[in-house]
Amino acid sequence: MSSGEEIKSIVKQKYGEIAKKSLAQLESTSCCGTQSCCDPHDFTSFNDDYTKLSGYMQDADLMLGCGIPTEVAAIGEGDTVLDLGSGAGNDAFVARALVGETGHVLGIDMTEAMIEKAKMNAQKLGYANVEFRLGDIEEMPVENDTIDVLISNCVLNLVPDKERAFREMFRVLKTGGHFSVSDIVLEKPLPIGLQEDAIMYVGCVSGALKRSEYLQIIKDTGFKNIEVKTEKPITLPKEVLLKYLSEKEADEFIANEAAISSITVYGEK
Repeated sequence: MSSGEEIKSIVKQKYGEIAKKSLAQLESTSCCGTQSCCDPHDFTSFNDDYTKLSGYMQDADLMLGCGIPTEVAAIGEGDTVLDLGSGAGNDAFVARALVGETGHVLGIDMTEAMIEKAKMNAQKLGYANVEFRLGDIEEMPVENDTIDVLISNCVLNLVPDKERAFREMFRVLKTGGHFSVSDIVLEKPLPIGLQEDAIMYVGCVSGALKRSEYLQIIKDTGFKNIEVKTEKPITLPKEVLLKYLSEKEADEFIANEAAISSITVYGEK
């Protein structure tokens, strides 16, 4: 596996490419959210259906999530919400529908092309209380104790230093604030071929932690009332696995119980 900085560089490159694609191109290259897989080196998607949610904007949905964190985030009217890894603005705009005119939504992303796309989408919608900033989750451009609710969707598994990311989350949340984060976790160790591939890191798989380790980091950071609100097993198509594993290894991986899950975790400061 590459170093943390190398991983960040690969993530920025791949997600920058995704930001510049059309919806039709995204639908044809998204792998793991569908029954078929055209090009697993493009990106891996476990996206949920957002289309019926208030605030949904098609141009902002790049099919990069693995849950819907706003559903269990207890966002109230007037809240200040921070979306980590905000992409083209999909979750931020859903959060905007919940905070209303009196709230504020801030999105942070480290990919310039994503920030540009999100700002264009916000301009199209005419929102004055949705803001997007270029920034790193491990060192957020956000003041201490200023956020009511923090959300993130399939992004923290891309962060090399997850302990530092959760410390930053704790720092920016107000006392009494809370987070709702959808992420990928491991139920058991991955085969070496999946663990060591940087592209699968970008696809949110090899960068994932064991569930127990992930939840322990959250607890050690100081968060309370931690709860897994939703979860679902993730199945990688065999055509994806064969890029990294032998035929035998792929068959054994598929035959065993699910090794990967998508979970949405809630916690309070």
